[in-house]
Amino acid sequence: MADNTLDFSEKDDDGVLDIFTDGACSGNPGPGGWGALLRWGRTEKEMNGGEPETTNNRMELMAAIMSLESLTRPVKVRVHTDSQYVRNGITKWITNWKRNGWKTAAKKPVKNADLWQRLEDAANKHSVEWHWVRGHDGHVENERADELARDGVPRR
Repeated sequence: MADNTLDFSEKDDDGVLDIFTDGACSGNPGPGGWGALLRWGRTEKEMNGGEPETTNNRMELMAAIMSLESLTRPVKVRVHTDSQYVRNGITKWITNWKRNGWKTAAKKPVKNADLWQRLEDAANKHSVEWHWVRGHDGHVENERADELARDGVPRR
């Protein structure tokens, strides 16, 4: 298994780790992959993985989770995602979901609650800013995360 840690020995210009994430799914549900590009100063780390049966939203969540879980110490992080689902879920909706016992406003179980809980646990170890970027719009790092996610999709 590849070493998924990032070397923080190099001083970054602004002391913030940038993470660019994406998820992909062939069919929804179907085989899916996640990808992430982590950048600390001039140091970059690429990560990806996948599952044989999943959804696009689960892969979007896994990209953020695996990136944050790979960090070896608390840092300031900017997560860049093209998923409004991830950004809004972690910054807006999760508070009410928890208050309502992981139920939506319509009293239905929150989809992917297992991953939302894992993402919150991983994010709480750091100081995280969540940024949305338009997908497939020429954003170089987001395009690379998309390539990594597609490469992570298991082949049947």
